[in-house]
Amino acid sequence: MIKLVVTDLDGTLLDDNKNLGAGIWDIAARLAQKGIIFSVASGRQFAVIQRMFAPIAAGMLFIADNGACVVHKNRELFTDSLDPADARVLLKIGRAIPGAFPILCGKNHTWVEDDDERFIAILNDFFDRHRLVDDLAQVDDTIMKITMLDPDDVVKNVYPRFEQHAQRYRIIPSEKRLLDISTPTASKGAALRRVQRLLGVAPGETLVFGDYLNDLEMMAVAAHSYAMKNAHPEVLKAAKFVTEHDNNHQGVERTIRKLCLGET
Repeated sequence: MIKLVVTDLDGTLLDDNKNLGAGIWDIAARLAQKGIIFSVASGRQFAVIQRMFAPIAAGMLFIADNGACVVHKNRELFTDSLDPADARVLLKIGRAIPGAFPILCGKNHTWVEDDDERFIAILNDFFDRHRLVDDLAQVDDTIMKITMLDPDDVVKNVYPRFEQHAQRYRIIPSEKRLLDISTPTASKGAALRRVQRLLGVAPGETLVFGDYLNDLEMMAVAAHSYAMKNAHPEVLKAAKFVTEHDNNHQGVERTIRKLCLGET
C-alpha cells in the first residue's frame, strides 16, 4: 500500500509551460481521503511552491530547496542551511564566471545583485518576489542554497568552476540552466529518507516521480520510483519504472490515478 506520493515539479508535474494539470486538485483531495500524503520535492523555494499549492498547502508535505527545507502541514520539520562564510566563498567564485549569475536562495526571500534582462526573464520562471541588492554577501537571511543561472549551458560553463569543491558541497544541476550548491547533506533523497523515518513510512510505501539529476537520490529510497518518459538518461537508468506519458501529457497524474486511485 502506498502511503506517500512525492513528485518533482519542473519537467515532471509541470508541463513545459510551467503549468499544473487541472486534475491535480481532484487527485490531491482523493489521496487525502485515502490517508495518502501528497508531497512536492523541488529545487524551488518553500514559499514559491507553497503559494503554487495554496488551496491545499495546509495538508501537504513540501521538500523544498532540493531537500534543504522540509515542511509538513505548515510545520517545519527540518532545515539544512549553508554557513554564511561558505556562501561568501561560493559567491566569489560565481561572480567571476562570465555569462553566469549567482542567486542567493534565502529562507525568506530570493536575492540577486544583477538586473540583466535575459537573466531576470529566466529567473522569473523559477523564482518569484526576488529582491535586488548591491551585495549578496551582505544579505541577512538563512541561506538554503546558492543557485547559479547560465542562460546557455550551466553544465559546460559553470560546473567546471565549482567541481574542485564537490567534496565540500553538494553541486548538482537542477535544470539545464541552473546549478544548485548546498551543504553536502542536503538532497531530495536524504530529505525523503529522513521524512520516511519521522512519519513512519517505509520505502515500500513510497511512490516518487522525477526527471532530472537532482531527483536521482529519490529513486533509491522508494520502491515505486518512476522516471518521467522525458527524463534525463541517468534518471531513466536509476528508476525502477518509467511513466507511460511525459510531463506534457499528465504522466504523473495518470500514474497516480492508476496506482493509488484504482483507475485504468
